[in-house]
Amino acid sequence: MKTRNYAQDSKSLLRNSLLDGLHDLLMERDWSQVRMSDVAAATGVSRQTVYNEFGSRYGLARGYAVRLASRFAGHVAEALAAHVDDVTGALRTSFTEYFAGVATDPLVASLLSGEAKPDLMKLITTDAAPILTTASEVLAQAFRESTWLSMAEDDIERVCRATTRMALSFVAMPPEGDRDAAADLAEIIAPAIEAARVRAD
Repeated sequence: MKTRNYAQDSKSLLRNSLLDGLHDLLMERDWSQVRMSDVAAATGVSRQTVYNEFGSRYGLARGYAVRLASRFAGHVAEALAAHVDDVTGALRTSFTEYFAGVATDPLVASLLSGEAKPDLMKLITTDAAPILTTASEVLAQAFRESTWLSMAEDDIERVCRATTRMALSFVAMPPEGDRDAAADLAEIIAPAIEAARVRAD
């Protein structure tokens, strides 16, 4: 029987509550107008609590971005379960949900509108490692736990890292309106996964 770590559960709950508070604030105002004290007030905690959890305003944005990327990986896990033996269909569904989520996310909207925000741009360029690492690990776990997608560990890590990088690249430059980017990416990535499945057999 697995022992629950209540301290970890409590920390995770606090972190998600703070990120939810940031999300709600961003629905009303631009990132440049959000202060740590605003997030604290919206969540019902002290300003110091927010600093203790994220370290800085930039750390808060990074935590939000990492969670957003992890949710994309979660979409893939759900799609793999819903599209047994259909790699292309699973990927297309995953990317479709991802693009829909990014298009309506308030932090992404803040990044793409108004004045330039070097801190947010840094999150998806020179300081993208935490996002890539977290999302890739969540995605890799989804591949490992799939009941039908058998792949060698090296192939899983390679495919997940490349997929995450491609997904992240669309944040700063959303898909063109006349293209089905989800279908395009699925058609590109699926053959690599199918080839890896063959090698694993």
